[in-house]
Amino acid sequence: MKELYEIINQFSANEKNLMATVIEGEYFGEKALFSANKLLFKTSDDGFLSKHQHKILEITETGTYWIEDNRVFVEILGSDMKLVVCGGGHVAIQLIKIALMIGFKVIAIEDRPTFADNARRAGANHVICKPFEDGLAEIKGDKDTFFVIVTRGHRYDQICLEKIIEKENAYIGMLGSKVRVRTIKEALKEKGIDEECIERIYAPIGLKIGAETPEEIAVCIAAELIQVKNNAKRGSRYTKEILEGILTDNDDKTAKVLVTIVSKKGSTPRSEGTKMLVFPDGKQIGTIGGGCVEAEIIQKSLSLLDSHSTEPELYKLDMMGQNAEDEGMICGGINEVLLEKIQ
Repeated sequence: MKELYEIINQFSANEKNLMATVIEGEYFGEKALFSANKLLFKTSDDGFLSKHQHKILEITETGTYWIEDNRVFVEILGSDMKLVVCGGGHVAIQLIKIALMIGFKVIAIEDRPTFADNARRAGANHVICKPFEDGLAEIKGDKDTFFVIVTRGHRYDQICLEKIIEKENAYIGMLGSKVRVRTIKEALKEKGIDEECIERIYAPIGLKIGAETPEEIAVCIAAELIQVKNNAKRGSRYTKEILEGILTDNDDKTAKVLVTIVSKKGSTPRSEGTKMLVFPDGKQIGTIGGGCVEAEIIQKSLSLLDSHSTEPELYKLDMMGQNAEDEGMICGGINEVLLEKIQ
């Protein structure tokens, strides 16, 4: 089964990558993996999913679907979310801190060594201290890469935009007044850059919440990043940490349980495709929402690890009515969670 996750680890984020798992019906537990409309992996040589791959490949959003008498969980797989911050001033530093908290891998580009050091101290995963055009030449971009331009002047903003607009991206945002933004957009049009691409730039950047301080402006930018990310509905992600946890063996007998939310109804904290990896000692990577619900699933995962069963298990977690009241839950919904033993 690890072959499956080795393939996922090599995926290009610019392709349509899709995993299908039967979660109810005669073929419960069967899996198939697709990339660029090609079947790359299947658990059954002549299985249900490979017979219905054309129908599966038409699906564009993560969720559960009925195919004949089987319910299938289909995940549109995204990669780690990456945020490229061009600039190292006050707003950039606060944005780096917030972006790390909400799950982005942050790359900062700043041409001034002192300001680049500030980005390092803020915790950026990678800092490039070079002229902006040279730093951006090192960034490939993909459908899960967000670019934010918060440099010290419109000349640098324009340099960054000219480099970024050519790259695959999930989002391009630029800080600045309406006049500054309009001036830069007009300069890009004069250079022959496609007007449709220019109009997709988020500028002025951020949700309108009346932000004034660097911290408040960073919050409004981060809120817009979250909005764009969630509207894209690329909720299923095997993070680098989870893939490393799956693929790294401490010994040949080490087993783990991969936990995935496959459906949700009502008010629940995490979306379909959210994942958590549970180890035999109770250690976990990722979260499905925390609290007593997560604690219950960790215990079920440990029970599965203690058993001889290799079959997946599907659990319904009721966070409504009396169940929620008894446990003091703030949510009010139902999650279905799939547990899969990996060894």
